[in-house]
Amino acid sequence: MVKTPHKYSLTARIFIGMIAGIVIGALLQALTDDSGDLVFRVFGTDVSTYAILVEGIFHTIGQIFISSLKMLVVPLVFVSLVCGTSNLSDPSKLGRLGGKSIALYITTTAIAITLAITLALIVAPGSGLNLSTEAEFTAKLAPSLSQVIIDMVPSNPVNAMAEGNMLQIIVFAVLFGIAMAMTGDAGKRVASFFEDVNTVIMRLVTILMNLAPYGVFVLMAKLFSTIGLGTIASLAKYFVLVIVVLLIHAFVTYPVLLKLLAGLNPITLMKKMRDAALFAFSTSSSSATLPVTMETATNKLGVKRSVSSFTIPLGATINMDGTAIMQGVATVFIAQVYAVDLSLADYLMVILTATLASIGTAGVPGVGLIMLAMVLNQVNLPVEGIALIIGVDRLLDMTRTAVNITGDCTVACIVGKSEGELDEDVYNDPNAAVAREDVDFKHFKENTD
Repeated sequence: MVKTPHKYSLTARIFIGMIAGIVIGALLQALTDDSGDLVFRVFGTDVSTYAILVEGIFHTIGQIFISSLKMLVVPLVFVSLVCGTSNLSDPSKLGRLGGKSIALYITTTAIAITLAITLALIVAPGSGLNLSTEAEFTAKLAPSLSQVIIDMVPSNPVNAMAEGNMLQIIVFAVLFGIAMAMTGDAGKRVASFFEDVNTVIMRLVTILMNLAPYGVFVLMAKLFSTIGLGTIASLAKYFVLVIVVLLIHAFVTYPVLLKLLAGLNPITLMKKMRDAALFAFSTSSSSATLPVTMETATNKLGVKRSVSSFTIPLGATINMDGTAIMQGVATVFIAQVYAVDLSLADYLMVILTATLASIGTAGVPGVGLIMLAMVLNQVNLPVEGIALIIGVDRLLDMTRTAVNITGDCTVACIVGKSEGELDEDVYNDPNAAVAREDVDFKHFKENTD
C-alpha cells in the first residue's frame, strides 16, 4: 500500500516560506564582510552575493509576486463592487453601508491612537535618549479634506483604474452597478457577464495564493539580508512598544468590538485571518493584500459580497489603525527625544488630527509619513524627527499592515451582521473555503468548482 504524502495547509506553507526566508536572510547578513557584501570566486572572478541573490534573484521574484497581486486589485474591486451593487434590492442600503463602515473605521482609528499615546506616556520610549541622525526627511504636502472629496469623483474612470485610485474606482463602480440595476433586461444580461468574470478572478486569486509561499520566501530573505539590526537595538524601546500596542489593538480592541456589536466569536475570526495576515505582513501593503482580504471576508467569514465588496476596498483606503498607532507612539517618542513638553490639549489635537487625516490623506503615496508630518506640525514638533525612526519603520510597517487588514475584516463582519448579510454557518465553519484554496496544477479541468 502506497502512502499518500502529507500535504501541508496553505497557512503552514506560507509560514514555512516566511521562516525559511528570515533564516536565509539572517545568514546572508551574518556572513557579509565589512563592506556589507559576501564575495566568492568563480572561475577566478569575484562574484557578489548581494548583487546576484539579493538585488538579482530575490528582488526580481519578489517584485513579480507583488505586481501579480496588485494586478488583481483594480479588476477585483471594480467587478466585485459592480456585482454587489447591482444585486441590491434597496438602494438606501448603500448609504447605510457607507455610513456604518466609515463610522467604524474612524472609531477604531481614534481608539488606536488614544491607546498608543496612553501607553507611550507610561513607558516613555524616548526618555533619556540622545539620538542624532544625519538623515533628513522632507514631508510631502497632503491634500485638504475638501480636495480629497472632490477627487473621489473620477473625471476619467479609465485613468482612475490605470492609476489604481481606489476611491474613484469605488464611486464609479457603485454608480455603474446602480445603473445596471435600473436598466431591466439589459442590466441583467450585463450582470450575468460580470458574475462570470468575478468567478474567474476569484479563481485567479486562489492560484496566486498557492504561489504565495515562494513569494513570501524571497521577500523575507531580501528584507532580513539588508536590515540593520543595530538600528533596531538603538530604538528597541520604541520598536517593542509599537509592536505591543499593535498586538493589543488586534487581539483586544477588535475582538471586543466584534463581540459587543455583532455577537460573533472573535477567536474564529482570528483563526481565519491567518493567511491574509501573513500576506499582509510579507507585502507591507493593504492594497496588494486586498484580493486575499476580500477572499477571506467573503468565502471564509461568510460576509455577503454586497457588503464585503464595499467595506473591504474602503477599509484598504481609509482604515489606518496601524499607522495611527505608529503616529501616537512616534509623537511621544520624538517629543521626549527633543525634550518638548506636550500639554493635554496637544495630545487631544494629535488624536483629532490623526483620526481625520486617516480619511484626508487616503490614497496618497507614503501616507503614513505624510500623516505623521501633519501630526507633528500641529503640535510644533520638528518634522526632522521622523528621520530618527525611518530605520525601523519597514519592520513595523509589516505588522501595521497585518493589523489594518484584520480591522477591515472585523468591520466587514460587524456591518454584514447588522445588515443581515453575514452567513453565520460559513463564519462558524472552521473548514469554510479550505477546499477552494487548493489548486491542482496538473489537472486543471478537475478543479474548476
